[in-house]
Amino acid sequence: MTTFSQLYARLRRKDWRQYALLAGCCFFSVLLLTAYVCMMRSPTILSVLPEGGDSRKQVMMIFALTVIGCGVFTLYASGLFFRQKSRQLGLFLALGATRRQVAGALTRELALLALVSCGAGALLGAPLAWGIWQVFRAAVVDTREMALTFDSRAYLLALGFSLFVLGALLLLGRRSIRRTNIMDIVQESHQSEPIRRVPRWYGPVGILLLIAGGALGYGMPTFFIQVLRWYPPDGLGAVFYLPALAGLYMILLHTVVNGWRRKRNQYKNLIATSMMQFQGRQTVRNMLVMTVLIAGAYFASFYIPMLGAGAALGYETRPVDYAYHWRADQDLPQRQETEELAGAYGVTITRWVQTPAAVLGVDGIAHLETEGALGVTYTEEYRPLLTSAVFLSESAYNALTRQNLDLAPGTIAGIMDDDGSGNGMFGGEATRLTNMVTGQVLEVTPAEPLCYTMLFGRFVLDDGDYERITQGLTDRWRENQVFFNVADCDGSYEFAKALFHTIVARSGPEVEQFDAYDQVEEILACQAGEPYPYARENLASAGYEVIDYDQMDSSSFRLAWKYMPQFRVLDQTDFVKTMAVYLMLFVFIAIVCFAAVFVIAFTRCMTLAFTSAEVYENLRRLGASRAYLCQSVRGQVRRVFCTPALAGTSLIYAFYAMILYFNGDPAGITAGEGAGLAACLGVIAGVSLLLYGVYRLTLRKACQVTIDGA
Repeated sequence: MTTFSQLYARLRRKDWRQYALLAGCCFFSVLLLTAYVCMMRSPTILSVLPEGGDSRKQVMMIFALTVIGCGVFTLYASGLFFRQKSRQLGLFLALGATRRQVAGALTRELALLALVSCGAGALLGAPLAWGIWQVFRAAVVDTREMALTFDSRAYLLALGFSLFVLGALLLLGRRSIRRTNIMDIVQESHQSEPIRRVPRWYGPVGILLLIAGGALGYGMPTFFIQVLRWYPPDGLGAVFYLPALAGLYMILLHTVVNGWRRKRNQYKNLIATSMMQFQGRQTVRNMLVMTVLIAGAYFASFYIPMLGAGAALGYETRPVDYAYHWRADQDLPQRQETEELAGAYGVTITRWVQTPAAVLGVDGIAHLETEGALGVTYTEEYRPLLTSAVFLSESAYNALTRQNLDLAPGTIAGIMDDDGSGNGMFGGEATRLTNMVTGQVLEVTPAEPLCYTMLFGRFVLDDGDYERITQGLTDRWRENQVFFNVADCDGSYEFAKALFHTIVARSGPEVEQFDAYDQVEEILACQAGEPYPYARENLASAGYEVIDYDQMDSSSFRLAWKYMPQFRVLDQTDFVKTMAVYLMLFVFIAIVCFAAVFVIAFTRCMTLAFTSAEVYENLRRLGASRAYLCQSVRGQVRRVFCTPALAGTSLIYAFYAMILYFNGDPAGITAGEGAGLAACLGVIAGVSLLLYGVYRLTLRKACQVTIDGA
């Protein structure tokens, strides 16, 4: 006699594909999230991503998208499993099995499935992240700071997501068993999920909502800060993107149900269109998740071409091969010693300019922040002494730049970058200068800003004004600025590296400072009895990497040392090494997101194939040719792949271009940003080819299932 347990086990073996699909989806979701969070929480990564910085915010934003995508994907796979399982459950109940008996068997197998699949995904997540990282190290760059370490606390999120998966499975299973109408359970697997009639205005209204949501999401944080003078809590800005998400959903609904061709060729893909509509709800949800993940993946992958193209163009257009500056109380190499070092490496210096500079206190507008229940608000207050800046005389500026500037006495000119932008860091305006040694004050009037990237953030004074205001300054408040060229810049890498190491070795602990360190701000903080966050001893507690001469070749040192030289050949050659952690992190994120997209698309298409197999078999018996059936299958698979790919790619590219345009000061796209956007098109082309390959593989498998019965 066959027992309930034996019969249940026999049916489970028969439906092994459904169990394998659910287990695979759970395993893949936990695997990706575990690998992502292990990388995101790695001390190796956190050491170069400052707390509150844009890079860390981007990583967290894409991680949130990935969590949402994997969560929805897992819920969809679970729902599909129970739709297919419902007929068996209903038959058991119809044959006299108790709900308690069926629920117990189902709970045991779901718990085991979740434990095995999620446990395997969590265990293999860290090795996956480590393996990908090692491939990058072997293929791209391998430095001491590239040694990847993990934080065991990262597994807490993997555990939390695994518990979510287990809870979702048990909850959905319990809901399936508790149905009162047995016939509903039996017939559930045969019920479709059609979309109600969608008006054609969904398309254009969706586009308007998409544009409005993107504009609101991008613009509202700026409105809060600049108009309301309020720093809202983290995550509030994301609320304003919700209209864009609703608009995207409407566009996808319109695409699946109506298409965009109106009545032209309306009968050509009738079968494919109709079948997509009858599987529409889950299809549109999957398309929405895929679109969001594609957008997040491209947002991460654009980081590399934007950074690389902009940096390459910047290096090529530098008017000076070598530039460095130092405090006058430091014993750094000057002309004779530098020429001797260059001669030792067979390098000829062709032009040398060395000029003095001075550090003076300047006035400005202080932001006084107040912590409140709804976030931080601030007020503005003018301070006659707020911070410091480096000043050049007009003759020194002319010698360095080969220009012919003539400033009127009593005026001051700030130096912007070559595009005339302050990059959100430098306003170029000051009206009151203070000699920090003698206390002498000079009132000045801002003149038209200058443009010279290699001197960005400095000010220029009339020669007479410079001479008067700098009288009595000690070497602590004086600097030297050197520009020089060489006969063969590309062949001078070894000399550049030796000179850089010499500069670091000869620099004292008093200048072992973070780039944001300011002497005047530190003095004012001490006078107020407050800790100065950019003081070297406070950097770690403030969430910044501590500058260390022993780590002179690390990314954090080269990107954040206050006196880092600008050597064209060194910067060009070591660019990948300097930015390696950033580059590899964002490549890893892109790989995770694109992998999720490929798996979700393949799974959804195969699901459509399995549920449509009977329909295609009936069409074949009615005389439909294999070519016609393949065309119909292609119509379904193409929509699942192409619609999210086109939507996600076009939206993120347009959004990225909008960010670059409005972040400009003044608004616009610089030459470096234009080169980066062009490079991003190359990334899109490469990913599109890969996506096309997955599409062709999926189409072949779908045709085998629906037409050939494989």
